[in-house]
Amino acid sequence: MLDLKFVRANPELVKAGALKKRIACEVDRVLELDLEVRQLKTESETKKAEQNRATKEIPALTGEAKAAAIQAMKQLGVEQKALDQQVREKEAELRELLLRIPNPPGEEVPDGADDTENVELRREGEPTVFDFEPKDHIELGQLHDMFDFERATRIAGSRTYFLKNAGALLELSVLRLALDHMTAKGYAPMLVPNLVRREAMEGTAYFPGGEDQAYCTERDELYLIGTAEVPLTSFHAGEILELADLPKKVCGWSNCFRREAGAAGRDTRGLYRIHQFQKIEQVIVCEADEEVSKAFHAEILRNSEEVLQMLELPYRVVNVCSGDLGSGQIQKFDIETWMPSRGNWGETHSASRFHEFQARRLNLRYRDAEGKVRFCHTLNNTVIASPRVLIPLLENHQRADGSIYLPKALRPYLGGRELLEPR
Repeated sequence: MLDLKFVRANPELVKAGALKKRIACEVDRVLELDLEVRQLKTESETKKAEQNRATKEIPALTGEAKAAAIQAMKQLGVEQKALDQQVREKEAELRELLLRIPNPPGEEVPDGADDTENVELRREGEPTVFDFEPKDHIELGQLHDMFDFERATRIAGSRTYFLKNAGALLELSVLRLALDHMTAKGYAPMLVPNLVRREAMEGTAYFPGGEDQAYCTERDELYLIGTAEVPLTSFHAGEILELADLPKKVCGWSNCFRREAGAAGRDTRGLYRIHQFQKIEQVIVCEADEEVSKAFHAEILRNSEEVLQMLELPYRVVNVCSGDLGSGQIQKFDIETWMPSRGNWGETHSASRFHEFQARRLNLRYRDAEGKVRFCHTLNNTVIASPRVLIPLLENHQRADGSIYLPKALRPYLGGRELLEPR
């Protein structure tokens, strides 16, 4: 959420940022409500002051004058309560509209409408070239008896799957490799709640606006998370941290759930776009400093690239354009890994920085060197998400006989095996 003072002082900049992000919001209405609320509060304070003055004067009055003054004070009370009710109603509307105003994108963000206009920054490796007819991950999974989509669909509906045998072990190995990599870098590991309250979803800027993508347990008013970012970033909500305790660097292992509303017909085959998956997420909470944020943004991006390098996979990094950014992000870098069956790069990681956008919603603060209480900056990035990463892992490392090469970094988690042989 943006500081209302910032919106008040920079309405055109805020409007331009929303336009670049292709996110509809009502900046003018926010400013109108802000003015109305301030005027109503002034009127309410005036009524209170008149009441206080009357309270002091009434004891000195007698007879009809006293009765009239008492009646006038009661009327002031009625009017003041009505004003306060108007303030509450308008503040609620103001907050709802303010929550929908996006964070203006940074100057480094390219303008564009959607992911087709993201800008490639660099590549690590090139698309895999085969001297045989390669199989896709579904065919490889059948050959190795790794997946079962048919039974999963019968039990749980579309976009679901069973991982079994080497598929189950491979996912756990990839996740454990990523977790070990992050803990070695000093990130505190956490297993997080998969169900959270609306405040956490709103605090991390998934709500309002993303309700259609979330599974809700309506009876308990809890939401299944789509990423560990939600509980990890919310962990210190409402707290004031000390500068000496920053940065907070954590990595969380969670199940993730996404409805994929509006994605009918897109990537419905295989493991690319599914309702449930596992992910290791990295989150940093740091001081409110632009250069510090940028340095940590580079760090979390590098952390994830190192995991893909250990998996010996070709990938590229793109600077995400304004129209493909979420509401809260100042800037985002996506990592896209080469997926032979798609004949293209597929997104596997998203590294984002938010400045104080999330922290302001979460009331996540720290005390700076001068003792001033300020809102923190927050950042996050995928370390690894599975089973999507299994697509490039299986497809890029397949061999002509159907066996699958295992990168050296994974072998300790798979009993030292160098290859997965067809069953």
